[in-house]
Amino acid sequence: MYRVGDYVYFENSSSNPYLIRRIEELNKTANGNVEAKVVCLFRRRDISANLNTLADSNARDFEEESKQPSMLEQQKHQLKHRELFLSRQFESLPATHIRGKCNVTLLNETDVLTGYLEREDCFFYSLVFDPVQKTLLADQGEIRVGSKYQAEIPDKLDDVDSDSRVQEKLETKVWDPNNQLKDPQIDQFLVVARAVGTFARALDCSSSIRQPSLHMSAAAASRDITLFHAMDTLQKNGYDLAKAMSTLVPQGGPVLCRDEMEEWSASEAMLFEEALEKYGKDFNDIRQDFLPWKSLASVVQFYYMWKTTDRYIQQKRLKAAEADSKLKQVYIPTYTKPNPNQISAPGSKPGMNGATGYQKGLSCESCHTAQSQQWYAWGPPNMQCRLCASCWIYWKKYGGLKTPTQLEGATRTAPRGHMTRQEVQGMSPFTSSAGRAKLLAKNRQTFILQTTKLTRIARRVCQDILQSHRAARRPYASINANAVKAESLQAPLKLKAPRGAPTPINRNQVNQPRNAAGGHSLSTNGRPFALGMRAATQSVIKRQKVSQGDAPNPVVFVATKDTRALRKHLTQAEKRRAARKPHLPVRIKLPVPPRPLPVPIIPSSTSEPIVLED
Repeated sequence: MYRVGDYVYFENSSSNPYLIRRIEELNKTANGNVEAKVVCLFRRRDISANLNTLADSNARDFEEESKQPSMLEQQKHQLKHRELFLSRQFESLPATHIRGKCNVTLLNETDVLTGYLEREDCFFYSLVFDPVQKTLLADQGEIRVGSKYQAEIPDKLDDVDSDSRVQEKLETKVWDPNNQLKDPQIDQFLVVARAVGTFARALDCSSSIRQPSLHMSAAAASRDITLFHAMDTLQKNGYDLAKAMSTLVPQGGPVLCRDEMEEWSASEAMLFEEALEKYGKDFNDIRQDFLPWKSLASVVQFYYMWKTTDRYIQQKRLKAAEADSKLKQVYIPTYTKPNPNQISAPGSKPGMNGATGYQKGLSCESCHTAQSQQWYAWGPPNMQCRLCASCWIYWKKYGGLKTPTQLEGATRTAPRGHMTRQEVQGMSPFTSSAGRAKLLAKNRQTFILQTTKLTRIARRVCQDILQSHRAARRPYASINANAVKAESLQAPLKLKAPRGAPTPINRNQVNQPRNAAGGHSLSTNGRPFALGMRAATQSVIKRQKVSQGDAPNPVVFVATKDTRALRKHLTQAEKRRAARKPHLPVRIKLPVPPRPLPVPIIPSSTSEPIVLED
């Protein structure tokens, strides 16, 4: 039986882990099915690597502040599978996809993290994930429990000791109950203050428009803001009624006191009700997304004043009526259908359910066992990875493997006939380099393309076909390798040929026909285009855009002041040679600084100069 408010597993794919959702509403559709309106919770595998790093930092701070006991690497690995991220994203899912209940709690400083590993179907969360903005923020509903949130009570003074603290700096006195006025006199002054407030609203143009009737003006003048102003006036005037009366009605006119209910317009009140329906009592988000021109104190004050109005009572009755008409609980029978990823079922032949062609003797990817009553296909089909029955249930519930893979720093002890893609990437020399640039937003490794001798020779022989400068500016344009081979066989190899004057290229020649040799198109050196070569009049290949995530990690070298100073002593040819061969050392001949000339010093007493030589 599943009720509103339960945390449940939802299955949207037979091979992916379960989705963890919280049931907010249970609605019955027109065709008789039941749909659940749920709140989405996300796992670590659902967020980016950059946000995972932020979550790791938050977890380390929590462990240091709460003084958690030390854990093994496998426990730390499994604890990441128990962490969830709350969100404010809603979705509707069929109730028939529910696969069981789970328990999700807000992480507290008094909790022991290893306790979550000892309990089944138990998760925790401490951060809120925004799927739109891709951000992680601390949950506003955090319960502040601990020694640092407790008040520090000073020691009690003895009877003979006197309090040396300055009371005016600690608190402000706003009312003295031991005053010379009697209660009937105070009540009469409050009535006068309400009358002055009603008269002030009659003189104010904006108040007369909002409150056209005398009854509404008198009701607004009887609110707490008017009474507080009257009592403050008595306190400031030493409870002298004559002085207080003159303060209520100064020479400029009667004092008009308004609270948040009068300051807010009708449109702002509608925005507040809409935001309250969406965010609840999260006043920070209400102010940020709906009422940025209001202060947080103004929003909070308006909320508690709004709860005293008839509007709040009407909405509360409507919500109660809607809640009574909706479903409170729903019964979903246990799901017993076989999983399509099942390799072999008990009492049946191996290879059923479409998972055929699996090699015998393969171990479990998680616990590395070779014996299990039931096996399930896991990962890409071409990798032929599989999980045992217990590890498959762990994968579906917690979204990970029990043991870390080699990519996460673990070593495999069981014999294997093949390695997964993650293990191959973990053995790459680029992933173990401590000095390479680490960009969290990218997941591709840097690759190096090294030219061969034949490629370097072809660049010199087939300059008219390759056009290395143009190819460098347009690396996405393809090069006809067959034409380069044909040109290399025809032309003799000439190394270190003297360079002549560059042939000027007329851009207007692109639109002119080149039929000088028997009707065949000629290239810029007069030779006919070989078979497969692209003429200038053919369509240009479109640029292929590369996404930022597929681009390799860049390596940036920042020049120092000494390096920039040494560059000034190199010629232009030496700079080009050093750029082409950065692995070779550069010899720099530094000029000898000139010897300083003797400085004559002429004293004031004599006219002959005195020369000081070093």
